Amino acid sequence: MMTSLNQINQSLNAQFIILGFPDLHGVQGLLFTVLSIIYAFTLSGNVLIITLICTHHHLHVPLYIFVAILSFLEIWYTGVTIPKMLANLLNGKMISYLGCLLQIYFLHCLGITETYLLTAMAYDRYMAICNPLRYPSIMTNGTCFQLAACCWVVGFFGPLTQIILLSRLSFCGSNKIEHIFCDFTPLMRLSCSDTSLNITVDFAINSFLLFLAFICIIMSYIKIISTVLKIKTVEGRKKAFSTCGAHLTVVLLFFGSVGFMYVRLTNDNSANYDRVMAVIYSVLTPMCNPIIYSLRNAEIRAILRKKFIKLS
Repeated sequence: MMTSLNQINQSLNAQFIILGFPDLHGVQGLLFTVLSIIYAFTLSGNVLIITLICTHHHLHVPLYIFVAILSFLEIWYTGVTIPKMLANLLNGKMISYLGCLLQIYFLHCLGITETYLLTAMAYDRYMAICNPLRYPSIMTNGTCFQLAACCWVVGFFGPLTQIILLSRLSFCGSNKIEHIFCDFTPLMRLSCSDTSLNITVDFAINSFLLFLAFICIIMSYIKIISTVLKIKTVEGRKKAFSTCGAHLTVVLLFFGSVGFMYVRLTNDNSANYDRVMAVIYSVLTPMCNPIIYSLRNAEIRAILRKKFIKLS
């Protein structure tokens, strides 16, 4: 018992070094600049979308409320990892054990929240296209906020079991994390404890959460496509599909990168593979979301066009 307590105390006092991209030491300045531009663009893009939706009353409907909540979520999601990545490029790469656990927890709780928010958005599109007469009475703004609140609750509780199991591991060897931020797999590779239970639980929870959400989205889009194909006019079909295009693009980007990263039964993937997938889902996908929702959405495009005309 005393040995176990000592191991826990040693782990709590541990300091880790996040290696980032060790093969790119010569271009740290360039990496910092590019990452700063991407982060600034992601923040400003999401703030712009939230501002447009909040200040235009005709956008206060579930479709755009969900988009505003997603943009708000992306601001926090990128804030968990990118600022620390920028700090690591400037002045040292140390992170405490507690700081590492907190980063992992918030990264995953916000990621799970986004997973189920995208699922709720798919349900909203299903109701709008497949049940247009009942849609106004079922998908009220209040219902929209309730669904979003449920997504946040699932997100906050989703990674707790994995975090508790991770906190029980002991670390007595290398303190160098071969990743661009703290995450389950890179931290487990450093443990001198048996991590087989952690790997199994990670796979089970991640598979269940992603599979459940993905199945709900697929079922929604099967019914949406079936309904749209019954519309007789080409213009009507285009209009119906146009409300789903941005959401479907974001779903494919997000689920594709997260699925390849987290749904696996081993830790055998190379560190470089993990780094590349992490860049895609934590940096590039959040950067693309404001572009997708502004370019693929007719009403937001129209508002932006008017704003630019006024400015010019």
